[in-house]
Amino acid sequence: MMTKFIYIILVVAFIDTFIQLPIITPYALSLGASETLVGGIVAIYSLANMVGNIIGGHWVDRFGRKRMLYMGMLAVGGVLLLYSLAQTGGQLFFARLLHGLAGGVLIPAAFALIGDQAKARQSRKPMAFAGASIGIAAITGPAIGGILAAQSRTEYVFILVAILFFLSVGLTIKFVPESIKATSRQRVSWGHVGPLLKNVSLMQACLAAFALMVSNGTLAFALPLLVTQLGLTSAATGMLLSIYGITALFIFITPLNKVYERLYPGRLVVLGLGLIGVSLMLLSFIHTLSLAVVLMVTYGIGFAFVFPSMNQMVSTASQDEDRGKAYGIFYAVFSLGVVAGSFISGVVTELLGVPFIVSGCLMLVCSVLLVWLSQKRITESYAVKRGA
Repeated sequence: MMTKFIYIILVVAFIDTFIQLPIITPYALSLGASETLVGGIVAIYSLANMVGNIIGGHWVDRFGRKRMLYMGMLAVGGVLLLYSLAQTGGQLFFARLLHGLAGGVLIPAAFALIGDQAKARQSRKPMAFAGASIGIAAITGPAIGGILAAQSRTEYVFILVAILFFLSVGLTIKFVPESIKATSRQRVSWGHVGPLLKNVSLMQACLAAFALMVSNGTLAFALPLLVTQLGLTSAATGMLLSIYGITALFIFITPLNKVYERLYPGRLVVLGLGLIGVSLMLLSFIHTLSLAVVLMVTYGIGFAFVFPSMNQMVSTASQDEDRGKAYGIFYAVFSLGVVAGSFISGVVTELLGVPFIVSGCLMLVCSVLLVWLSQKRITESYAVKRGA
């Protein structure tokens, strides 16, 4: 029972983020916010999320996955109601700040639960199903947000998502058991952060997360520009983004997900980033929509390889008493990649005019670094064994 409901909860947690993508900027402008303040309103969520990830990760270990999961949902639901009550850009900025902090507690709790489950079952498929949950949220969220905002007042979107969170609190309390034992919680300490930061597997996962989010930021920024150059409408941008999401979702939920059992997560991450890098670089040279579709399918395959695998690496790198902190660190870097992605793309476009090529090269460089870190870990393990 827990298995099903944790994925439903994950859909709700991420639909909260994706449903706001098409509406947060217009909503801020409608409240009288300046362009500069709108930029701050958009960015503050991810920045606050990083702080929430670090602090929340410790709380997830100290007070339990389940408790912090439903408390995080209660907090996010309450903050979403503040969105609907905002009368000025400043008030919306404050609500986004609180939203980022609350969401920063929620995500490490959910993934620590899934990580505990994956380790107990000695299976990597739970992370694939987690990726599918996020994929469903990514595909449906923007569409729902845009439709509701067009047909009614934008405030109703926030109220709807708040209701979903409050309903999910009830599901969590009733159906999701605690996955960390009291004896493990007694061993929890901030002192675990230092060793985690030195853990090579966690380093690799964080590097992969940063790279993946930078590539997503490049798509969000540069794909609309490419579509315009091809003489197509903005609808083509949405279609291309949906294609990569649907491709990833297909791999997550079909028998193709056996790939996660057959190949080590580290190899899948390197392969996935390589595919993403190649697809991004080739996007700079295409002249037809059909080629763009092929490259977005390739990107989707790469994304499907990377996302569950890097989350699995975090689970493997951590123990019961520090898994929340490990996911907190991981998702803080994830949020940093979100902030950096569009910014880097904007700067590169202004200075060089080739965002896809630069981002693609960055993916390939990260793949090489991941291989080097793997060799470093193998060498260190061999040295330890010889010393023993």
